[in-house]
Parts: sequence; structure tokens; C-alpha cells
Amino acid sequence: MTVHDIRAALAADKATVGTWLQLPSPDVAELMARAGYDWVAVDMEHGSFGRTGLPDIFRAIECGGAAPFARLPVAAKTTVKAALEAGAQGLIFPMIETREQLNQAISWAVYPGHDDGRAPDEPLRENRGVGYCRANVFGKDFDAYMTRRAPELFLVAQIEHIRAVENLDAILSHPRLDAIMVGPYDLSGSMGLTAQFDHPDFKAAMERIHAACKRHKPLMGLHIVQPDPEELRRQIAAGSRFIAYGIDSVFLWRGAERPR
Repeated sequence: MTVHDIRAALAADKATVGTWLQLPSPDVAELMARAGYDWVAVDMEHGSFGRTGLPDIFRAIECGGAAPFARLPVAAKTTVKAALEAGAQGLIFPMIETREQLNQAISWAVYPGHDDGRAPDEPLRENRGVGYCRANVFGKDFDAYMTRRAPELFLVAQIEHIRAVENLDAILSHPRLDAIMVGPYDLSGSMGLTAQFDHPDFKAAMERIHAACKRHKPLMGLHIVQPDPEELRRQIAAGSRFIAYGIDSVFLWRGAERPR
């Protein structure tokens, strides 16, 4: 599975389902990729990943047949560069609350001269640094990466705070944004309702997000943290198209816990 395949599926209104990786093991990364997911997102925010280990993790995901994505620890120049140069095909930017934050994050992921989605009246921002790295096979595939693969990066903004919900139209109108992903625990926490997903106020916020996605190009996405096939089917039926399903550590807990 490649980013091109993922976009083709989404263009046909099919959901793309990936999963979340927190354990810094290439073996676990390959196993999760071979479990049938379209993409596997390396959680650089809460997982135990160092920069030197990322290439092996991404290689393992590719070996397993999935596209390697990275959820960054923070949308910053150094973290964007670390993930992309190691070979990430998609980036998930955490805690995006404003259009300005998103503009800056995307600019760091886009090479000079490539379309970063800025509006004519928005200022030019610092772009991605150019250099040899694992992503372009240390220069061997430099031209191909620059002209074909780099412009295809899949870019996702995480909606994790009620302030982001207030700014949704500005965020979702960014032409370079492919999808959003709701972080349910952080979003509910920002409302003083941590993990109260059945609370009317949280449900109302989710309805606002769904409605905003229908008004704009970026696709609705979310993380189903606790694996539940029925919830996955329900979210797809409700219109979610970019879904992270489970976490490697949660799958391990469920399978390994001693029977009582």
C-alpha cells in the first residue's frame, strides 16, 4: 500500500484504515503492517521512538505492505524533518488549533518551489530543507523523490482541543490538507469531559466536526483507541474515512492478559 493507493481508495469514497504504533520494535511494526492495515502511524508523541531508530521502523512497515506514517511529537521544524528524512509517507500534526499553526507545519514539510497551499495574502514561510537522506536513498533517487514522492505526502491535522473546533472552517479550507483526525481523549479533556464520549456536549462537538468536513475537502478521521469492530463499522457508516484502529500496546494487553 502506498500513498497513491490510499488516495485512490479515498477518491472512490472508501475508508482507509490504519493503526497506531507505540512500541519501538521493527518486528512489531512489520507484524502490524502485515495485519492488513493500509498505513501504520508511528506515535512519536507518546511512544518511545528515537530519531536513529525511525528508518528501521519505517522499513519494517513497508516490508509488511503498509504505508509508513508518523504522528509527530510536536509540529516543529526538527520533528518534521526527522520523520520525512527517515522515510515517512504521511505526517499527522498534533494539536492543530489554528490555520496559522497548520500553515507553518505544512510549510516545513514542503520543499521550496512546491505548492504549500498558501493563500495569496498569506506570508511566505520557511520550507523543508533540501539534502540527501534515507527518503531519497541518500541522493541516488534525489530527483524522483523531489518531483514525484515528496509532493504526494499525505498530511493530516489532529483536532484535539475545543479551540480547534471553533476554528474548523479556517483549518479545513487549507488546500494541501488531506484529512483530519480527532483525538477523542484530548478533545474531551479540553472540554472538562475526559473520556466521557457519550456526553451530549462531546457528541455535539463531534457533530460540528462531521458537518465541517462535509463543507470542505479534508476527510473526517478519528482514532478508535479501544479496538471494536462494531464501532469501526459505525464510524465508516457515519462518514469517517481516515481511521486509526487500535494501538499495538492495546492489542498486546488484550491478547496477553492472563485469564481469570
